[in-house]
Amino acid sequence: MSNLPEDWKLFQGNNREPHDAIDTLPDAPPWRPFGKDPNPGVSRRKRRGETFQSQPEEVEMVNAALYLRRPLLITGKPGTGKSSLAYAVAHELKLGEVLYWPITTRTTLKDGLYTYDAIGRLQEVKQSEARGDYTEDPQKIADYITLGPLGTALLESSRPRALIIDEIDKSDIDLPNDLLTIFEEGRFEIPELARLEKESNDPEQKSAPITVKVRTAYTDEAEPTYAEKKVTIKGGRITCQEFPLVILTSNGERDFPPAFLRRCLRLNMRDPDRVQLERIIKAHLQHCNFSDEQVNALIDGFLQRRDKGREQLSTDQLLNALFMIIRQRDWVGDEKESLLDHLLAPLDRPLEVRAKERLPRSQDQ
Repeated sequence: MSNLPEDWKLFQGNNREPHDAIDTLPDAPPWRPFGKDPNPGVSRRKRRGETFQSQPEEVEMVNAALYLRRPLLITGKPGTGKSSLAYAVAHELKLGEVLYWPITTRTTLKDGLYTYDAIGRLQEVKQSEARGDYTEDPQKIADYITLGPLGTALLESSRPRALIIDEIDKSDIDLPNDLLTIFEEGRFEIPELARLEKESNDPEQKSAPITVKVRTAYTDEAEPTYAEKKVTIKGGRITCQEFPLVILTSNGERDFPPAFLRRCLRLNMRDPDRVQLERIIKAHLQHCNFSDEQVNALIDGFLQRRDKGREQLSTDQLLNALFMIIRQRDWVGDEKESLLDHLLAPLDRPLEVRAKERLPRSQDQ
């Protein structure tokens, strides 16, 4: 006799004998491509860019940022697609891998520019001195230097590189001001390398900058920019040839100083309306049938709660809910409504607040 669960729930939670129901787990949602590529985090964000549905003001401001060589500061609620916009631009304009710099309260400007493993370098020096083969080689220092996302974005290139500085509103109070010089000048110096040139007593090295290779922040082997996983820099200085497309995202949790805002273009990303929402759903769930009454009821309920009820809901939540209900399943009792309540719980209030509330049901439910 089969030991598999009879309904859609693989885990039954009734202390039954172990079984092999996990082998029947269907394919993952298109926006969660685990197991199908070596870099799922990057692929997931790229997929969002390929399916992103732009609004007119978003197209205008991206083009303005490209023309004016200015960073674009995008404010919007979680789940409105702020980061996805950058991937959509990079996909259409063939800008290569989108460099990603997540911000926390501990993030400093240097974190985005480069890192230097001073401890690793010191250990190598001690081992070389112990062996008696120590030599002053600039490349040995460069081997312990890795450019960060911002530093990589400023490398010379015939096309703008793409960079997301994610959740800049979570940064320390000084970081926005620290970025001003970088945004204005488009260049920076790596002191560990630049000082080698200044300290050299070799006349030939003084006339020709010290040239070394350093690692970059590129990791996506599927993109042509992966060929620049290591690049050559001279004199420890990096100056951009084309100012990168820099998209800073903010959830609106803080204000920024006027000097910072003056150097950025600004865009407030709106929630998608019904038409755009259907385009997003169709892009992600190609087999979703909008003539299905339960699908329309779910979308109507989502929009009513988000727009009229002022509940904070994200498009991701609606996609999750649709993925779970559009397949034919035999639901028992009110388990579908209970599942939807949890999948579509407002992001701005505790889950238990909606314990007795339900989405509008279609006529056949």
